[in-house]
Amino acid sequence: MDAPVDQALVTRLAQLDHATDALAAAPDFSKGTKVRRVLDSLHRVLTRPGGCAEVRSRAAVLDEAGLFTGTDWAHPDILVPGFVGPSLRSGVIDTVVLEATSELRLVAIAAGEYVHPAISAEDAKRFLSQILAMNLEVLFSSPSEAERVRLGRVAHLIRDLFAYVADQIGYDSVLGELGDEIWRVLRQRPIQVDHVKAMVTRIAVYREDPDVDLGASGQGLDRLISALFGPTEACREDPGVDVYRSRLSAMDAEGLEFEARGFARAMHDTGLVSPYHATLARFLIEHNTYLLGEALGVSETGRTCLQRYPELVHCLIVEAVHPESAQCLYGIALLLDRGILHQPPIVPSLWRQLALRLAPDVRQRLLDIFGPTPEPEARLLGGLLSMLGQPLGIGQGDNPTCQSARALSMWAYNDPDYLLQMVVWAARDDEIVMHFEGQPLSSNDSSGGVATSSPVDLDPVSQLVVPHLDRIYAEMIRQCAGRPGDPHRWVNPEFHGWWSARGFNINVDVETGKLIDLDEFLRGFYASYHLDYNGGQPLVHPQPAGIAVTDSAARYVGWHAITILRIALDPDAVMRVYFFNPNNDSGQDWGDGVVVGTASNGERAGEGSLPFEQFASRLYIFHTDPLEHGEPEKVPAAEIEATVGYIERSWGSDRLPGG
Repeated sequence: MDAPVDQALVTRLAQLDHATDALAAAPDFSKGTKVRRVLDSLHRVLTRPGGCAEVRSRAAVLDEAGLFTGTDWAHPDILVPGFVGPSLRSGVIDTVVLEATSELRLVAIAAGEYVHPAISAEDAKRFLSQILAMNLEVLFSSPSEAERVRLGRVAHLIRDLFAYVADQIGYDSVLGELGDEIWRVLRQRPIQVDHVKAMVTRIAVYREDPDVDLGASGQGLDRLISALFGPTEACREDPGVDVYRSRLSAMDAEGLEFEARGFARAMHDTGLVSPYHATLARFLIEHNTYLLGEALGVSETGRTCLQRYPELVHCLIVEAVHPESAQCLYGIALLLDRGILHQPPIVPSLWRQLALRLAPDVRQRLLDIFGPTPEPEARLLGGLLSMLGQPLGIGQGDNPTCQSARALSMWAYNDPDYLLQMVVWAARDDEIVMHFEGQPLSSNDSSGGVATSSPVDLDPVSQLVVPHLDRIYAEMIRQCAGRPGDPHRWVNPEFHGWWSARGFNINVDVETGKLIDLDEFLRGFYASYHLDYNGGQPLVHPQPAGIAVTDSAARYVGWHAITILRIALDPDAVMRVYFFNPNNDSGQDWGDGVVVGTASNGERAGEGSLPFEQFASRLYIFHTDPLEHGEPEKVPAAEIEATVGYIERSWGSDRLPGG
């Protein structure tokens, strides 16, 4: 028996087709007046059962009629998978409709029904797999109450869309892309891994559901799932920490050693720490401290630190490492391997941190953000140990505070005892005082900073310290009001530290935004940083720098603060700049072939890298020692021309003098 005809859908499709024909027939200057009817009709169709399939079958006609003209969706080859979820959840109906129609167009392209000149069927399928992987919870869960209230029927439209896309391209590719994405992020060793753990947890739950077929590609996620829920035989079936601890009590030394090595392998392999690992570490401190080094997986340097300062390390673990805050155990291992306990101020500073009493407002703030378990003091200590162990894992979250995140990273990397002092001021006094050109600046006396709201999705130290730093940074900028040029000439050395070189170089005129002195700027950068033109001098201290961020179409997005860490030849003998980007994920496509690497080019965990000339093409501010000039005249004209070409094809296209 034939299925009943959805007369409402038939009517809406007729309206959509009529509106699309009118849009296609309209001249370019009046298409904008015809798009409204198409968008309204699409919205009505997409809310009906079967609507996604009908829109997909019309994707080519809608595209060629000019639906996407003048929007980013007109260029499917430059769309970013990470923006799809936020666009669909924006609550702006036109945005939701355009985004949904764009995904259905990609389904048609992936199926070979629509040949698009800008994107292949394979790339379309990969894009769809990535967006499904990033929005996996939408596939397997109903709208929350908050979603239903905020989005109304759109919440169901989004789920219908993702379910349709998943049915068309298959779940195997979704999990394959999800696994690749998780590993790509984890290779950068971020401190904040809650979102990754949540994703792995959801996958683990879905795989246990007999009604959900995740396909064979789900096997590739086994290492991640086991790293969190069952790294060793004694906890393979995820028995709970109480049961696991009772099992540890029954083990002999050989069994404990096997456990310790298994946990260490899983932790260093993935960058994730299981709650069972925290349970083991605490048990070993009570019953077998000899195996603690094995459980941490530390190097010779780390073992030396552990042997020299056992009481301190044991106290740090007992206070900071709990099943709920297990992740900081990785920070402790890396802190030991850095050898920074041998720096005279570090050990007494950590003892001071262990005894620190938090200001009442600070304590309440940490409770509100992270909850009561473990105690706020323990949560802050764990965050601090993670920061000291992973200085390149600090992220700014969804906040415009790249300057403050960069400062925390630079101090953790280069001046850890200064970071420890900053945390004491913020935690004990709820105030930070810094100096600008000899004058004290209090975070409590400074007005609003760059961020207009409280920071979100940050590690405990950043949650506490960044608001203070943000206000002080903004006050330093205000102190420079009226001075000629860019205020970072004076602010960067005062804000970040004495090692920020006093020579300041900028290639943008602050008043007009036009490029200036480009040849001199680039030759100066090559002569200061490139090992072939600076006498082979490696970078001594990390240096603050400013870049012009571009999107995958090489269009200017905004100014951004990063840290130049080192310059070196990569495994293919290409001179590269290795840098820290505080935006949580260094791997980005900046257009025109400029794709930031995070692995396979000699990068250390947390570094981004680019070939020298590509990095120079996005640079607009750098610092140098004014007394060290290098050999700018030896930089080949061809290298300068290649770099200028990258600039002219991207953020500098409308900034050329006279342009």
